[in-house]
Amino acid sequence: MRARWAIAGALSIGFVAAADPALAQSCSFTISSLNFGSINLAANTQFTSTATYSASCTGTGNTTVRTCPNMDVGSGGSASGNPRFLLNGATQLNFNLYQDGAYASVWGSNLWGFAGSYPSPTIDVALDSGGTGIASQTLFGQISAGQPTSPAGLYSSSFAGVQASVAYAYSTVGTCATIGTSHATTAPFTVTATNTTNCSVGVSPLNFGSTGILRAALDGTSTITVTCTNAAAYTVALDGGLSGAANPAQRKMSATITYGLYQDANRAMPWGDSVGTNTMAGTGSGLAQTFTVYGRVPAQNTPSPGTYSDTVVMTISY
Repeated sequence: MRARWAIAGALSIGFVAAADPALAQSCSFTISSLNFGSINLAANTQFTSTATYSASCTGTGNTTVRTCPNMDVGSGGSASGNPRFLLNGATQLNFNLYQDGAYASVWGSNLWGFAGSYPSPTIDVALDSGGTGIASQTLFGQISAGQPTSPAGLYSSSFAGVQASVAYAYSTVGTCATIGTSHATTAPFTVTATNTTNCSVGVSPLNFGSTGILRAALDGTSTITVTCTNAAAYTVALDGGLSGAANPAQRKMSATITYGLYQDANRAMPWGDSVGTNTMAGTGSGLAQTFTVYGRVPAQNTPSPGTYSDTVVMTISY
């Protein structure tokens, strides 16, 4: 009898050991940082970047683990889940995280307070016969267009703790909503973007038109459009043209006809390239700012008939 009981006891121990491997199943998760890099919000366009969600699981071979990466609003916050915000001090920058490259499906959370809106994706990890498996998915980030007046600086939001909570279950039975916080762990990451100080410029030609004899002054105008990052100080300089004129009122067209460029309609303030003396200054708003260039050909000896021109280089310093 004792021998039988000893054998039974050994079989009992063996049985417990065989039924237990499910308890050894586990997963680890990482999400890489999502960095938009240097951006120019004054360009009034969208900016995109990506990060990677990675899952690594071990357990019983030839089974599947269902993972649910719940992305909350982050430290930047959100009023509705779409958009989320990146912060530079008190300044908010609209952005969001998406499950797809078409930026149509927000990557959200089954745990946040925006009921029924923007759930997390469901990402399954298939374990091989040896009981290991990995899976990954691209996390797409997009900064919205229409924010040109945002100032320069670093914008960021961090996702840690419950802000990046990954839950999982040892089978594909049930949705991520029903899995809830099962085996929840965290996969912290950050989202950053740096709005750099930039300026862009556009200009229209200045055409004095046609005339017969230069007995009287001939006037014309042109338009310069400058778009600079909000709060960026800048100057607009116009050089002396192909003749290299040091006096902005004594430029030359085709080295023959004297003309000048001015900052005012009275043609009293020449526009040149001596910063602080005869250049124009401004402060960017993130929106287009327009300046008028006033040109004048003074009365002078009339050269032979023909077309006369000059090329002036404009420089924006900021």
